[in-house]
Amino acid sequence: MRFSDSFQASPHCAPSPNGKLVAMLSASSLQIRAVENLQTIRDIDLPRDSSGPVTSLQWSPTSRLLLVASAHQIHVFSAAAEDGFHATIRNPLPPAAKPVLVGFGASDYQICLCASLGLRFAVFDLRSSTAVEIAHPKFHPTPSASACCRGFCFRPRTGHLSILTRISGKDMISIHDPTSLQAQRSWFPDTVDAQGLIWAPDGHWLLTWEAPAHGHQILFYSSDGNLLKTWSGPQPLVPADKHLTLGPGVKLLELSADARRLAIGDSSRRMCILDMASVTESLRLQHPNSIVPTDTLQVWQEQFSAAGHHFVRAPQTISPPSGQAGSSGCALAVFDPSSTLLATKLEESPGTLWLWDVEAAELRAVLLFHASVSRLSWHPTIRETLLVSCEGESHNSLAYTWDPLSDGPRPIDFSGRLSGGRVQVLWLQIDGLEPAALFASDSRRYMLASLAEDDDESVPWTAADQRIGLHNKGDPPYITDAHVDDASEEETSELDDTFCFKRT
Repeated sequence: MRFSDSFQASPHCAPSPNGKLVAMLSASSLQIRAVENLQTIRDIDLPRDSSGPVTSLQWSPTSRLLLVASAHQIHVFSAAAEDGFHATIRNPLPPAAKPVLVGFGASDYQICLCASLGLRFAVFDLRSSTAVEIAHPKFHPTPSASACCRGFCFRPRTGHLSILTRISGKDMISIHDPTSLQAQRSWFPDTVDAQGLIWAPDGHWLLTWEAPAHGHQILFYSSDGNLLKTWSGPQPLVPADKHLTLGPGVKLLELSADARRLAIGDSSRRMCILDMASVTESLRLQHPNSIVPTDTLQVWQEQFSAAGHHFVRAPQTISPPSGQAGSSGCALAVFDPSSTLLATKLEESPGTLWLWDVEAAELRAVLLFHASVSRLSWHPTIRETLLVSCEGESHNSLAYTWDPLSDGPRPIDFSGRLSGGRVQVLWLQIDGLEPAALFASDSRRYMLASLAEDDDESVPWTAADQRIGLHNKGDPPYITDAHVDDASEEETSELDDTFCFKRT
């Protein structure tokens, strides 16, 4: 492992989608640092009339713009100083509402806003200084960002907005023009309580699914809203399966990146894999109660020692430890970008990860941690490379990487390099970068790390090598404070009651 210097951070600190920049929001300014040379390329003073705590800091899909949101204002800044773009949306919510989700839409110039209590779903267009509000958005009993995201989605490539609403006790789906957001098609699906919408990655299918209490049902629509298929649950394969349809229905859906497969989890230990070409079940994965290691199935157990965390291979049959009583079924399922591997986690075994080879239809590895897995993500470009984070005080400063050729998960310990709080670790998504690199922050400091093992392997901050040096694992970190300019605030001219823009 190789590590960069650490820099001042805050709870709102994030790398850009292209991995080339890192944004950090302080109480009075927004700082942008280049990964290539670790230099601050822009310091933006926040407007003096900004009020209330910041609820969101987000990058636009192209990494060109940054969004800073509070309850009463939304600011959008350009990352490049030569661009000079600045837009302000004032009072975007009714007085009684709070923002549940604020983020970019299908383009850099669309801002989506979801309000608490289901009071508002609005899309702001920064180019035309207009806003389109859609009435009766369907959010769930405890609104959260993830719950809101299930209620709307944008079609890949074209940017058409699809949204789930509820009118007079009935679910309704509508598809809207990507530019004007005028409704092009709307219909009432045959659902009692639809749980969300999702487009297939290729944009050919639009899916909605019924609440688990109403059984297994997924509806497959064409891109223009015609119902083409309905999936009504797994088919019985043996006599013991005859009551499958009587159990709770769909809990989660996960589409593969190539849009060829759909993984479906319910409240059992079973995962159904559908072939999207025919919308029929092609594979059924059953999580066993006892795992028998074989030559093709690796089982790795986390161990503690004076040297730290490490993993040993289980030599004999093992049963994953159980979690809280009363919860069951699949809690998480994520395909890797090659669509070959599927990582799953069960509610009843929150510290166990199951790695399935869906091409070979077999379980390839099981990883047993001493804490509940809180986050996992596959590397976006490097095949079959997994990043895992766990909950618990003993795992606050740890992250793990795994690939099929490694000797178990590899711990990465940031305890001696950051301030000691809970560390958030993300992939640094730089195209063509290998070995992979990471962004890590504990809300007080942040740093970059590379999985490079040799000094001659490239790291993303190569241009900063001579200025700040590199630190091999075990060396004490060199701490530098972030630089903040005292440049005066740029004035913005108000165009109307909602939008303000500035371009220099």
